[in-house]
This record gives sequence, C-alpha cells and structure tokens, in this order.
Amino acid sequence: MGLRDATIDRERRDLVTHQVMDESRLIRFVAAPDGSVAPDLARKLPGRGLWVAADRASIEAAVKKNLFSRAAKAPLRPSADLPDLVESLLFRRCLDQLGLARREGVLISGFEKAAAAIRSGKAAWIVEAADGSADGRGKLLSLAKHQTPPPKVCGAFTADDLSLALGLENAIHAVLLEGGRADRWTFEVERLAGFRPLLPPEWGERPAEDPDKDLSGRGSAP
Repeated sequence: MGLRDATIDRERRDLVTHQVMDESRLIRFVAAPDGSVAPDLARKLPGRGLWVAADRASIEAAVKKNLFSRAAKAPLRPSADLPDLVESLLFRRCLDQLGLARREGVLISGFEKAAAAIRSGKAAWIVEAADGSADGRGKLLSLAKHQTPPPKVCGAFTADDLSLALGLENAIHAVLLEGGRADRWTFEVERLAGFRPLLPPEWGERPAEDPDKDLSGRGSAP
C-alpha cells in the first residue's frame, strides 16, 4: 500500500485554519528533540503529528504565529526557512518517483516514444522540461488534447533535474503511464503545487494545432 492509498478517508485538522482536511492535502510535522520542527513527508517519524495545509502560505503562517508550539503545548522553535525546506523535500520526492517509474518501465522518455504513449491513451502525465523546446512541447500537448481524458502536464523541472533523476543525458520529454506509480506521483506533485507552479508562467497558452498534421508539422495524406 502506497502513502497515497494509506491516507484515503483519513482526516486531520490544519493548525492554521482549523479546517478538517484529508491527509493528502496536509503536511505532517513532528517536534524534534532539540525543540525544532521537522517535516515528516513520509509520515513515519514517531511523535504527535502537527498538520498544516500543503502550501507555502500556510506553513509561513504557522511559523510566524508560533502555531506549532500552541498545538504541541510545548516550546518549539520552527526554522524561518521551514517552507523552503518542505519545498525542497517535495521537489526531491517527485524526482525520485520519476526515477522509480523509469526503472519500473512505466515512464517513457524521448519525443517519438512519448508521442506514441500519448496516442495509446495510457498516459497519465506528460512531464516536460521547463527549459525544453517550445516546438516539441507544443506538438505533444496538442496531441494530448485529443485524448479522453487528456493527461495532466507538469513542467516544474529543468532538463538537468530530469536528466539526473532519470539517468539520461538530455531528458526533455517524458510520459508517465497510468497505474499505481502514477497515483503516487500525483500525490507528491499535487503537494508540490502548493509551493511552486507546475506549469511555468512563461509557457502561456498555445493554440491547438491542426490534428490532421503529423508531429513533424507536415500535413498528413488524405
């Protein structure tokens, strides 16, 4: 059972808003022995869980208002850079999931293979390097628009990030196939979305290309 599965139908109270939420929308923290506050993204550390909504603003508010101490009924000293630490840990967990997906054979890389995976209708996510070619990206995203349902898109990582995670020299285009690994990736990347946009703002909106064109841009035969 994955972490995402284990949190289904389990709810906790957010320290900031006091709203009861599904665990999948929260980050668990615990009090460390030295009085600091440690993020527990895998939810395995011992101690009472201190739960905060999975977004930067909420964690910043919890630090600024000293809500961790109030909830723990103990003097705690959360670091001012706690939101940055959580983002960094989530960022690494997302890349680790992609590396595992490639080793399991459920992540397809390369333009032509990615296009074939999208056409198959089995693509759960398209993962594009944030600094990759707009032309290649546009063709894959245009192709994805004609799938039902269309795969989700992530552009939160650079080519260097993806290359290192996947063990490839120049990773630009990747497709994560439907299944358990895609579910676990979705859980992690949706938490990351509370800290950084999954799509770079400079990508903007790209008009849909003619579906009768092949991916090289040449018109297909009638």
